[in-house]
Amino acid sequence: MKPVAIFRHAASEGPGYFATYLDRRSLPWRVVKVDERETVPGDPRDFSGLVFMGGPMSVNDRLPWIASALGLIRSAVDAGVPVLGHCLGGQLIAKALGGAVTRNPVKEIGWGQVDVVESGTAAQWFGHGVRSFISFHWHSETFSIPPGAIRILSSTHCANQAFALGPHLAMQCHVEMTPELIRAWCREWEKEVEALARRVRSVQTPGEMTASVEERTRTLNAVAERVYDQWVNGLA
Repeated sequence: MKPVAIFRHAASEGPGYFATYLDRRSLPWRVVKVDERETVPGDPRDFSGLVFMGGPMSVNDRLPWIASALGLIRSAVDAGVPVLGHCLGGQLIAKALGGAVTRNPVKEIGWGQVDVVESGTAAQWFGHGVRSFISFHWHSETFSIPPGAIRILSSTHCANQAFALGPHLAMQCHVEMTPELIRAWCREWEKEVEALARRVRSVQTPGEMTASVEERTRTLNAVAERVYDQWVNGLA
């Protein structure tokens, strides 16, 4: 089986629980370190699937790798190679497929409920009877739903939390989190988050984000398992 390509856009935003999931199923993968100027591959058919992680940049920034990533996503969709996006990764997929990425009404940082938009497509990804779950968030921008795609998640602070298009899934929320990742992000952004949390209801403090973090991430990992199970079903 060809490896799954995981695109890392920042050293602190690696594959997290997704790597654990792949290892447990003996599925091969490799990280494309965009943050270390590794070249974006040209042919998606060299991989069984493409996964794009988060990052602090905007897909609207004039960075040298963004056009290549957008082109690769479009080629993958055309070739039937499954694509999966987390936060920035979801925004890349949206823009590549004709959606727009714009500023969200508020920054959304911390734990928060996301609601499953009832449909057969949503049930395929999250299971029948699942109406909502608590996910982790860290973003200031959001995507529109590209032509032909179906919105499957929403939240109070961000209307478009996820969409699906056949075997392809783009998420604004972070289902890949581990306790280690959350603690690292909180340390990195502590001053900004503390300041924002005093005046923005959609932002939590580092203390709030790390409270009961082991239990919370275990629950979130169970949701991620269901999502990843559906995604890997489409791998070549």
